[in-house]
Amino acid sequence: MIPTLTWTPEGVRFIDQTRLPLEESYLLATSYEQVADVIVTMVVRGAPAIGVSAAYGIALGARQTKARLSRSLPRSSSASARGWPDPATAVNLFWAIDRMKGLFANLRDSGATLAQVQDRILAEAHAMYDEDIAACKAMGALGGALLPEEGGVLTHCNAGALATCGYGTALGVIRSAVEQGKRIHVFADETRPFLQARG
Repeated sequence: MIPTLTWTPEGVRFIDQTRLPLEESYLLATSYEQVADVIVTMVVRGAPAIGVSAAYGIALGARQTKARLSRSLPRSSSASARGWPDPATAVNLFWAIDRMKGLFANLRDSGATLAQVQDRILAEAHAMYDEDIAACKAMGALGGALLPEEGGVLTHCNAGALATCGYGTALGVIRSAVEQGKRIHVFADETRPFLQARG
């Protein structure tokens, strides 16, 4: 799978999608502000990948906190959400932020220590990453079974591994069909990340 984003001890490592397809390069975001910038500048693309990126940004914000989380979590959440122009991909962004805020509220009310909160928020971001890959693979298996033994599929929008945490949504279906031995020809009507149709 393509490593769209990866958690490391230093921060979140992103493949820089603004440099593709001519160059494969990576950026390391070590703060929630840098993750927010990665989202806004379209270094990371695709609704699922953006949502998980925001969750990791919030985890970085929690990790940066030395005293109380009550201010840092809202700040990192707001930074993750700022300036995102596309309402279609914003659904996952705000879903991830709301999920992390809900977890934080429960942990705060439970009297968890700062270290416990930081660990649990990071674990939740990891869970969201794993859930995305599992959901894409399940969708791929179900959708792949519906495709004919031979045929063509027209794709539109950002639906491959780079739009997710590594497997793909619509292209996950095609990937699964090919793994099942089907002969599928793909017609891509857009290029990404910046040369897509607008409107």
